[in-house]
Parts: sequence; structure tokens; C-alpha cells
Amino acid sequence: MVKKGGHMPARPELNVDTDLDVNPALLHLIRDCWAERASERPTTSMIRSLMKGMNSNRNDNLMDHVFNMLETYASNLESEVEDRTKELKEEKKKSDLLLYRMLPKQVADKLKLGQSVEPETFDSVTVFFSDVVSFTTLAGRGTPLQDMNIAAIFQVVETIGDGYLCVSGLPHRNGREHIKAICNMSLGFMKSLEGFRIPHLPHERVNLRIGAHTGSVVAGVVGLTMPRYCLFGDTVNTASRMESNGKPGMIHLSAEANYLLHVVGGFQTELRGEVIIKGKGVMETYWLLGAANGVHRPPIQEPIITSSTEPAQMDEEDRNITTDYGGIYSEFRKKADGF
Repeated sequence: MVKKGGHMPARPELNVDTDLDVNPALLHLIRDCWAERASERPTTSMIRSLMKGMNSNRNDNLMDHVFNMLETYASNLESEVEDRTKELKEEKKKSDLLLYRMLPKQVADKLKLGQSVEPETFDSVTVFFSDVVSFTTLAGRGTPLQDMNIAAIFQVVETIGDGYLCVSGLPHRNGREHIKAICNMSLGFMKSLEGFRIPHLPHERVNLRIGAHTGSVVAGVVGLTMPRYCLFGDTVNTASRMESNGKPGMIHLSAEANYLLHVVGGFQTELRGEVIIKGKGVMETYWLLGAANGVHRPPIQEPIITSSTEPAQMDEEDRNITTDYGGIYSEFRKKADGF
């Protein structure tokens, strides 16, 4: 309290922190407003004029300032949401691409919508099996990373060790075109291998053993946490036997596949003869030579198999290689026998 008639009126001290950016004119205006005599104090209009001069670069009022802040925040938020949405779309595209590599697009789209995929019977499809001959021997001569690069080059649909499975005619039925698609693909594989060389083994030649069979299968999704599109039926087993009983660098066809191939036309085959197929007995099989307008490879003569011939040793070696590869492929064949 200030005593009445005192000469030292109480006023707060304006000690402004040096870190704060305060207009000196504002401090003088505050001191003028504290003057004892009313005549010495600035009027309201004068204060408004001085304040306006101090804020000459800011003509907005408090509400304008709030609106500007909200607009800036909304603009930044919209930009951030747009960036996050773009990232989400990219991740979704990657996940869809991975899903479509695991499952047919038609099946994957149903699963994404939460719909069940019922097993379906397909009366006529062509199943393709291939095996990289002496892959274990080649893999043993390279580093693990080099072996992975080789395997990545040949990957098609399904892998069992160094074996590969592919099918045409499902889930979209394509009439009789499935046999042509498989044969064209098989010939394309053989053609591409003619000039293919392993980077770290340039003098080694990679050979494929291919088998195909035409028949009916049942296809469906197996598994809930990790769904897989699987094929069931004797057609799968027979196609596998066509591959395992074939020869390196040759495309082995069953009689059913050969018959449908001649119905659609455009290819040349050669009778191999009767072959004893495990679990099937004696079957008449054929070699696919190439397109009718240009034979891919000349017919071969079936060698006489004796205990000392080189082809017989090669077959035995291939069987050992398949067995040595973790037993995966041979185990698959055992299960396929039960289809």
C-alpha cells in the first residue's frame, strides 16, 4: 500500500529477459500508461495507433491468427495424410504382389474379401514337372549365394528341392490350350538353356529333365494361417513319373498328353515305347521334339540298357542326387503316390 500523499508510487519493474524479442516502444508505452497524472497518460486512440504501428506487419486480429494457425495445421495434416496414404498403397501393392506369386489371382482376390475357396474339379489340365539334372553336384562347386542365384533363375511356380511344378488349365479353364501352353513353355526352357552358362562354372552345361501329363485334378486352398493352392489327383503323380523316368535334355510326354497334342496340332513327337513306371506299370510314352514347322531337337535312339552302359550309370547318379537333396523330392513322390 502507498501512503496517501507519498512521492514514490509503487510500480512493477520491467526487467525484460535478453532472450525475449520485445519491442522497446512497447515498454515505453507501458511506462507512459503508469504516469501519475492522467493528462500525461496516452489516450485509448493513441494507444491503439501506437499498437497498430508496432504490428504494422500483422494486420490480423486474434481470431485471424487462430484461423491461420488452424489452416496451417490442416494443410500440414493433409500433406502428412497424403504421404502416409501413398506409403500404405505402396505396401499394399507389395503385399498383393507377394500374394499373387503364392496363389492364383482369382483365388487370392476371394481370400482378400474373406470368401471361402471351395475345392474344384478340373476335367482336363496339363501338369508339368522339371528337374535340374545334377543340381547337387553343381551346387557343391559353388558358394551358397551362387547356388541361390542359380535357383532363382529357374524358379517357376512350385519348388520341391531342385524340382519345379507348373500347371495350365486352372483356375481359368482354357479348353485344349493347356497342352500347347505347357509344350511351348517346355521348348522355351530347353531353347534358353542352349546359351545359358553358370557365371562361376562357365564350362558346365545345365540340363533339364521335363515330364508332362494331361488329365483331371482337384484344386483347392489348403491351410488357414498359410494358405497354399494345391493340386490333388493321379495326374500329378503321373506327371511326376514322366519327369523322373525321362532323360536329361528331353521332354517326356504321357500317351494322354501326346494324344491331345496331336488333336490340337502344331507339334512333332516321337514314340519312345513302353516304359515301366513305378506305381503305374507299363506305359507307352513319347518324346516332344519341337514345333511342327521347326523340330527343336532331332529324334534320339533309345539306348540299350546294360549294367555297364554310361546312360544306366547316369540314371543311377540322378537317383542318388535326388535322394541326397534332403530327401525332399523323393518324399514328395511318396506322398504323390497316395493321390
